[in-house]
Amino acid sequence: MKSLGRWLYTLGLLLFFLGMSPLVLWQFVRHAKYRRGLGERLGRMAAWEGTAGPLWLHTVSVGEAMAAAPLACELRRRRPKIPLLVSTVTETGRAVAEQRLPADRYVFFPFDFPWTVLRALDRLRPRIVLLTETELWPNLLWACARRKVPVVVVNGRISPRSFPRYLRVRPWFRQVLRDVTLFCMQSQVDAERILTLGAPPERVRIVGNLKYDLADLGEGGETAPIRRGLGLTADVPLLVGGSTHRGEEEAVLAAFGRAREAIPSVCLLLAPRHPERLDEVERLVRQAGHRCLRRSRLPAEPLPPGGVILLDTMGELARLYAAASVVFIGGSLIPHGGQNLLEPAAHARPVIHGPHMGNFAEMRKQFLEAGAAVEIPDGTALPAEVLRLLCAPALADRMGKAGRRIVESHRGATRRTADLVERLL
Repeated sequence: MKSLGRWLYTLGLLLFFLGMSPLVLWQFVRHAKYRRGLGERLGRMAAWEGTAGPLWLHTVSVGEAMAAAPLACELRRRRPKIPLLVSTVTETGRAVAEQRLPADRYVFFPFDFPWTVLRALDRLRPRIVLLTETELWPNLLWACARRKVPVVVVNGRISPRSFPRYLRVRPWFRQVLRDVTLFCMQSQVDAERILTLGAPPERVRIVGNLKYDLADLGEGGETAPIRRGLGLTADVPLLVGGSTHRGEEEAVLAAFGRAREAIPSVCLLLAPRHPERLDEVERLVRQAGHRCLRRSRLPAEPLPPGGVILLDTMGELARLYAAASVVFIGGSLIPHGGQNLLEPAAHARPVIHGPHMGNFAEMRKQFLEAGAAVEIPDGTALPAEVLRLLCAPALADRMGKAGRRIVESHRGATRRTADLVERLL
């Protein structure tokens, strides 16, 4: 069953690529970024030099790369003589990985065909492969088992949205999971889900969420220079719309407009989740009647009073949350699954999010029960909630501190994961 299922999966993947080929070719011609790394995606990596094979850490995009940063640093600290290879899927993830992860080399992840992953393994000769979160690629797992390369899932999670899809193919997927050496899962719920899907119980560990360790718990001493870098004085309130998606910016801009009526000096930092939407979002800002300045032009160009900062730099949002007065978490007003609550909470900032937080269900529950976040039913409720928190600094401060306590109480996943990985080295 395992062999048949894998080849059916490979056939489906191939048919998907063939169906997408006209669009891919068009993007290939139009945008240089789609041509970058094509050879690596086909498994044609430069051969790894040296006698020691690398520790291969695979992340997908920005969020996974940033979450893996503490683990990468910890493994380098413990085993400085073992080289580190980092792979990503997206261009933005690659850029953040190059900034944040102390690797000897960065590559694009190969397409999950048997011939591409076998070629990549032969060229890279990894000692161990670490896959973040839900990166369970059947052909890669099969190829690693064939080459006797241990595979560890780190920061493992199974989202409520993906779990039913995995259940439909559980008999085959159970066999796929047997090619994984160790599962380091974020929570009890994630561990139960991977066990239900067929992971061998003796290989499953609950270690916590690496993102709690990612959060910077500095005592706010850096807030003043961050604000200066944004062109803000200490008395200017700042609303941050973090990692917003299409369909959410309008609600954030409506909330900002309402806040400006009561507090004319308030400013907005708007950070679209996908950088390719910057021009689109800037048009929305100007259509709403607000003055807009891109982050990359600050502080050389002064920010207009009551203006909007459009974040066009990579990997900076987590640090900029320190300057916020109130934070709205994107991906939560639409059925996307939400975004990370920990980064603003680490800076003791109050958080507002919508009803769609399925990718962070356990975290959402903790924050709501602790009074560290406010959940709104839809975008129409955002203006009133933003204004309420801006006008009640004591309440905002209590919420922020409650969120920070949650972050502090859950740290340690990096150490626990590194301990388990070291046993395999």
